[in-house]
Amino acid sequence: MTEAPAGPLKRTPLYELHRELGARLVPFAGYEMPVQYPTGILVEHAQTRNACGLFDVSHMGQVRLTAKPGHNAAKALETLVPGDIAGLQPGQQRYTQFTNDAGGILDDLMVTSTGDHLQLVVNAACKDADLAHIQAGLSASCEIEAMFARGLLALQGPQAVTVLSRFAPQVAAMKFMTGAFVMIEGTRCYVTRSGYTGCDGYEISTPADAADPIARKLLAHPEVKPIGLGARDSLRLEAGLCLYGHDIDTTTTPVEAVLLWSIGRERRQQGGFPGAAIVQKQIAEGSPRKRVGLLPEGKAIAREGAEIAIAGKVVGTVTSGGFAPTLGRAVAMGYVERSQSANGTKVELVVRGKPVPAEIVPMPFVKHAYYRG
Repeated sequence: MTEAPAGPLKRTPLYELHRELGARLVPFAGYEMPVQYPTGILVEHAQTRNACGLFDVSHMGQVRLTAKPGHNAAKALETLVPGDIAGLQPGQQRYTQFTNDAGGILDDLMVTSTGDHLQLVVNAACKDADLAHIQAGLSASCEIEAMFARGLLALQGPQAVTVLSRFAPQVAAMKFMTGAFVMIEGTRCYVTRSGYTGCDGYEISTPADAADPIARKLLAHPEVKPIGLGARDSLRLEAGLCLYGHDIDTTTTPVEAVLLWSIGRERRQQGGFPGAAIVQKQIAEGSPRKRVGLLPEGKAIAREGAEIAIAGKVVGTVTSGGFAPTLGRAVAMGYVERSQSANGTKVELVVRGKPVPAEIVPMPFVKHAYYRG
């Protein structure tokens, strides 16, 4: 989860709180971020799965799009993404991707309609490039407001609804992938019932100066503990969710990444987004490779970059791998040739020069627990 910083590290509004809580801070996407707290990743993972965890995701990029007179922000955004944005009703949220002319993924993002504007959440490492991309494509049709200073808290786990309802009772009725403006401790926040852990939960967008006090209020409840990036990664891996820069990037298309579900039927047919012709061709004919889940035998963990082989022939590469605490075993995901991608296919993962038997399996590894009403 750590990386070499390219320059001075930035800090989120919760930096001082992380230090108070004894977090181990590491460079991540240009920020000093908590990878874990004193309890450790395994305890934090179980805390989120079984109760409730609070994550600082304020390093992510928040952007507001508002249509200029005579324009439609959703239709404008559809020129950059393959998702059905025009079909979003007020309060609905959608997952999509910025694509390039080759159909590759520049970033993945969440888009929510508030009724009078669109709220975007993009990845931290990509947010400056994403903002430039949005400005280049949409400045004529939209007012673009980068809200990079805002706080973003992810309250995740089966007891998240119990906790947040004490502050704002209306959040209990929200369904997965919906959003609303909510008053929390006298502060107007934008809350979505979403997250990237596979658990039920919420993401809470706050003004910068409200992030710390709201986080402290949430942590004061016995069900809630602070959770770092380490457990966030193991949770999203168990949930079979892509991590940008690892499982998806400019060399992978939404079809290869098995993200076709995020492209509406009309958009598949009509195109109108960068790389549409390539994506449509892969939909019709199949992509050359496919993202798959992998269950290795034994305790060996196949990390990113490990080769996937069949009978000594390399057929793919692992893009994410680690220990799945909920299952008590190693899991991985990666890309293999489409002809070798069927569930049940026996493969070998090359770990430290030694072949480890593994099997291609369906994802998610752990069933999603989203609240759909």
